[in-house]
Amino acid sequence: MSEQSGSSSTEHERTELPIERGFPIERVNEIAAKEGRAKMYYRPIYTMHKWWARRLGCVFRAISLYTLLDDPEKVEVFEPGQDNETLADWGDETQTDIASLMDRVDMSDPESLWELYPKDVRVEDKKILDPFMGGGTSLVEASRFGAEVVGNDLNPVAWFVTKKELEAGQTDVEELEAAFEQVKEDVADEITQYYKTTCPNGDHEADVMYNFWVKELDCVSCGHTVPLFKDYRVAKGRYENDDKYNVLCPDCESVFLVDDWRSECSCTDCGYTFTPSEGNGGHGSYSCDECGQKYKIIDAIQEQGGFRTRLYALEYYCGECDDAGGSRSDVKGYKRVEKSDLERFEQAKEAWQSADDLTEYVPDTEIPRGAVTATSKNLDYDGHDVFDHGYELWSDMFNERQLYSLALLLRRIDEIPDQNIKEYLLLAVSDSLMFQNTYTIYNLSANKIEGIFKSNGFAPQLDFVENNVWGTEYGRGTFKNTWEKLVRGVSYSSDPTERYVENGESIETDPFSKKIGGDVTLTQGDLRTTDFDKDFDAVITDPPYYDNIIYSELSNFFYVWQQPLLETVYPCFEPDQTPRAESIVTNPAEGKDASDFEREIRESLEKIHGLLKEDGVLAFTYHHSDSESWGELLEGLCDAGFQISAAYPVSADLQRFTQDESVSFDIIVVARPVDETEAASWNSLRRDIYRTARRTRRQLEGNRELSRGDIGVMEMGACFREYSKHHGKVQRDGEIMSAKEVVQEIYGIIQEASDIGVEDVFIDLLDSNNPSFDDVNKLCRGTNATPEELKEMCLYNQDDGFELGTWDNEKRQAYIQERTNGDSDDHLSNLDKLQFLRYRYEKGQAVQNFVDKWGVDDDLRELAGRLADVTGDETYTRVLGDRDITSY
Repeated sequence: MSEQSGSSSTEHERTELPIERGFPIERVNEIAAKEGRAKMYYRPIYTMHKWWARRLGCVFRAISLYTLLDDPEKVEVFEPGQDNETLADWGDETQTDIASLMDRVDMSDPESLWELYPKDVRVEDKKILDPFMGGGTSLVEASRFGAEVVGNDLNPVAWFVTKKELEAGQTDVEELEAAFEQVKEDVADEITQYYKTTCPNGDHEADVMYNFWVKELDCVSCGHTVPLFKDYRVAKGRYENDDKYNVLCPDCESVFLVDDWRSECSCTDCGYTFTPSEGNGGHGSYSCDECGQKYKIIDAIQEQGGFRTRLYALEYYCGECDDAGGSRSDVKGYKRVEKSDLERFEQAKEAWQSADDLTEYVPDTEIPRGAVTATSKNLDYDGHDVFDHGYELWSDMFNERQLYSLALLLRRIDEIPDQNIKEYLLLAVSDSLMFQNTYTIYNLSANKIEGIFKSNGFAPQLDFVENNVWGTEYGRGTFKNTWEKLVRGVSYSSDPTERYVENGESIETDPFSKKIGGDVTLTQGDLRTTDFDKDFDAVITDPPYYDNIIYSELSNFFYVWQQPLLETVYPCFEPDQTPRAESIVTNPAEGKDASDFEREIRESLEKIHGLLKEDGVLAFTYHHSDSESWGELLEGLCDAGFQISAAYPVSADLQRFTQDESVSFDIIVVARPVDETEAASWNSLRRDIYRTARRTRRQLEGNRELSRGDIGVMEMGACFREYSKHHGKVQRDGEIMSAKEVVQEIYGIIQEASDIGVEDVFIDLLDSNNPSFDDVNKLCRGTNATPEELKEMCLYNQDDGFELGTWDNEKRQAYIQERTNGDSDDHLSNLDKLQFLRYRYEKGQAVQNFVDKWGVDDDLRELAGRLADVTGDETYTRVLGDRDITSY
């Protein structure tokens, strides 16, 4: 193996990779839009266990395809479903020349290599590293090409999840199912006996899908019991009653249907009159029905040493009614709690309290204080203080019936002799934990539960849903259906398929003969101190990004449950919690700020530089926001000895978790290690960058259907490539320019080369489906417009969710009105004028005097036509030309 330092030869001595010449973002985004909504069908391997901010598989498959193919002599292509048929056997000479497919990739037309996306492509002699592997997407996709993959992550949970993904292709599904059946035979009945209820449609039992609980406190003034209901809804009606709501009577506790839960109603059982929308808990305080006292909930919890919980409703499924052909409303529905339901819980509670032999499987460790748990400890983070709500131990997040059921499961799984099989069953229990805790809530309008990580933190609930731990015919997040989801992932790993989009339709290939996994090495630890052989052809990764997600704190939720079965097998599961101080992320709980993040990510890039071969490549996804973010990225890469080769915008996971609006969209960055950079004056470099920007824009606008924002990102990438040849040696007025200074200049150059302004960006936003701040930021890229300018003009606001400044938007109206007072309206833009006229027309006010005053030129008419086209509102054009319409 090579022991080279990873320094690079000059750029012209390298083989230029397809990904450096072009990337088919249109085709990738077509698939991403579909895969992001249906991961379990596209790539079920990634639904085997939760991991945060997981990139989509299609993105990393495309990155691998365009990165790993550099030598046609070391590439084989097999037709899916036909093990021995290679590309050379197809008989169509136009498709047999792999070298030609690779060579034809360029910026204006990158799609020649895309022909191989749905094929079973194999490469020889490629070794890939992902030093921040997280949920393992990059490694899984690279392994499908036959590459040797090496992965690392600081987090033990990430390491374990990725390990099981990459072992799935070598795991026998029949052995898994046999082990599950044995566990089912041994413990399922013991667990499910506590999740039964009397069917409301006959003298028999039904399965409980969900138990509905509410927290209770004693009023600090009168001692009256106060249930902390925000309102008295149980769930939206189903089937023939889907226009109604199930509500709880606060007097007799029956569950019945109402037409309008916001209006006063009378209970159909006891006649009690109340308004379901008016609960007595919410916004951090309770209100006592008895004496009217209002009081902070967390103060009452601390003063009373905790809270009580009350079971108030059930959702059931009745198999007997189903078998008998009962109506859907009889088979599944909501019901009041009966004495027998309370007794079942007490029986489970007693069983747990007397089961000393089960306690070793339940985490009794303290919840560590951190940024996502203790915001009241002066930490600047949008988390939740679980301690003020009375949670001290991890086990406090579960009730006794859940603890007993989960411990029974884990003890039985621990008895399985085959370690690999045991770990898959453990993985299923672990993933189901998201829906098996007292932080689980009910999505009232969708009639389903939402897990603890619906938001990116630990949010204590006033009312919660207790799931059926084992599971029944229906339900979400039970052990049974989580196991079924896991088995689908393992089965897929043995016979992976690919889905692609053709004429708008998703097409699935036959199974590939290459299983997922193979030549795999995984390590757990800090990249900066971990030893690797210095011989990687490529590093393909999704690195940490500031404070986007503090994985170490969130993943403890899984870690403490996995630990009892893994701590004697894997050293990384011996500590009480996951590593936190070493995590590369800004974290106020650790006293780590943005400067710490920048230093640590630079150290990581320097390490990566030393691990690559001389002609190696770094390709990574990056969460991009603004010019400052670009500058930090460019400076960090160049300081670590890299030269940017290309940058592309691309869709990522549609369910991104961010702390604020600063993370706007994802890009792919490609970079190469370099030895030396060349000195240059800013004047000469500026000319090169200007020509590069214009040339790139002409290539893209003339040949591809890309948004202006997409083109702007690719322009930036091309300009960065020019700069990074000279990093640290660009002089202006006798001073060396920093990368951040150059980025600001590049922004200006690209905007100068563009005649696209605020009005163009706003019309693009109007034409976007569900526009967001992400779209504002992206569409402004490479234009004369900035997000700040649009915000200042009130063309969008985020005071109560994202909202465009259309003619009928109050803030936009106020902005325009302020500028039309008196005769000081010379500085009104054409968009201001047209929206002002549109508003007056709607109000029945005269507009012709303003039209006469301002005059109508070609630019105003052209903008009115564009607004009419994109909104379908012809009034924009009518107010400019038809006296019958515009005069009153």
